[in-house]
This record gives sequence, C-alpha cells and structure tokens, in this order.
Amino acid sequence: MKRIVLAIVAASSFPALSACVATGSGELVVEEDPPPPREEVIVTRPGYIHIEGHWYRRGGRWEWKEGYYERERAGQHWVAGHWDRRGRQRVWVEGRWVR
Repeated sequence: MKRIVLAIVAASSFPALSACVATGSGELVVEEDPPPPREEVIVTRPGYIHIEGHWYRRGGRWEWKEGYYERERAGQHWVAGHWDRRGRQRVWVEGRWVR
C-alpha cells in the first residue's frame, strides 16, 4: 500500500515539476501560455530605447519583469524577446541586439 501511495504522489507531482524548465541554453520552457502583457507607459528618451517588460515563471507562478531603458547602440537594433510556441510548449526567446 505504501508503494502505491508513493507512486500516486510521484505521478501527481511530475506535471507540476515539468511545468517550467530552464534549459542549458538559457531558454525558459513552459507548458502554459503566459498572461497577456501588461501595459507600460513609455516616455521617449533621446539616445535610449525602451526594452518591453515580459512575464516569466518563478516558483511555479507567473511574475512580471518591468520594462527598462537601455542606451542605443550605433549600427545595431533591438530585437524584442518573445514567447515562441513549439508544439505544446512555450519557450522564452531572450531579446538581443543585432547588426
């Protein structure tokens, strides 16, 4: 009987553990859609760009990371981070500067 209870507990815990995985490449993989993005007030600041805020998972719950300003980089442009659907999973693709 004890083995059956342990097997049930282990099986019911597995989905919770697999709901959010950080890969070795730094990607965050989840099995549910993030909440809709929050509205942010963006003020134009010469010489800076606004990096949009986004949702991320911590401790089994969604948390909002506020947007921030970063200095423009000559000859580069910012490609915003985004949640990418891959099968049944969603993967956070970090934003980056590109030439």
